[in-house]
Amino acid sequence: MLRIHFTTEDLTRTHVAATVGVAAETYYSLELLRENRDLPHFRQWRSALVGRMGADTRPLTSLIPMRGPGLDLLALMGDAPSLEHAVDNLLRAPVSRIQREFEGLDFHPRHLAWARQVAEGGRDERREFADAVRACHRLTVEPYWDKARSELVALASRYANLMLEGGIDLLLRSLGPPLVRWCPPVLEVPYPRRTEVRLQGRGLIITPTVFSPLPMSLLHDPLDSSQPPRLTVPCLRAPLTGTGPAGPDGSPGPNLESLLGRTRAAALHVTAEGCTTTEMARRLNVSAAAASQHATVLRKTGLITTSRRGGSVLHLVTPLGLALLTAPFKP
Repeated sequence: MLRIHFTTEDLTRTHVAATVGVAAETYYSLELLRENRDLPHFRQWRSALVGRMGADTRPLTSLIPMRGPGLDLLALMGDAPSLEHAVDNLLRAPVSRIQREFEGLDFHPRHLAWARQVAEGGRDERREFADAVRACHRLTVEPYWDKARSELVALASRYANLMLEGGIDLLLRSLGPPLVRWCPPVLEVPYPRRTEVRLQGRGLIITPTVFSPLPMSLLHDPLDSSQPPRLTVPCLRAPLTGTGPAGPDGSPGPNLESLLGRTRAAALHVTAEGCTTTEMARRLNVSAAAASQHATVLRKTGLITTSRRGGSVLHLVTPLGLALLTAPFKP
């Protein structure tokens, strides 16, 4: 049992995020493949990937430890919904950060030399690592992302609406009874071992996930204790299906980024759970003025609404914006 202890300050700082980020979802998908559990929602997905992993994916798959915790790509690459944003974060990450993430991981002996090269910050090795993230994403995530994204947005939007209707208390009571119980000021969550977590004023980020191998998990960055932990919640309600990322001519079909632009598409994604301008700027790694400009364009086109929340404004996706986020974008 996981017991998360809240203070009044924690409750005011708890919020919903639409995604843990495309990099973390990609890594989770690889862990899910390695575990080889018979999960009904992933049977078709798993069977489609048999024999598909190759040399281009190996620089990342070789870095999955034999046992114990894996790499924290959320910490290394951020929670960006855009893969290229995530790769940019990886390429700019300080060497010291990468070294600390690799410390103590139980890599297979034949992959230790490669792991050391990446950890020591070699430019070519880091780019090869980034290319492998792209290759794995193309195989395990991208062909299924239309379905996955619609599930993520639907659950994040439901959570955001619960918060608007009844505040954080209603959201915590609705997370997943009877297995998840809100007994103020403690949230009890099924967990492999008894764990007591005190948020100490940091709050909690509740985040839907697609590929996490655990029913629910608590993510935290041990190298940055000021950041709030994340409680991940599975979003899939039906088997994960996909038709593949390529169009009839073998080229990628149109997508949301090609319609709105990369940053503005990402801005629309982060409004799915409701966000302030400051939160949008942080998630997109842009200035507050730039985030405000993106929000203005999205609002004028009817894709989001903006309302006052205390001293801030809350941006939330509209039904039209939600329809755009969940559209299949097939050629």
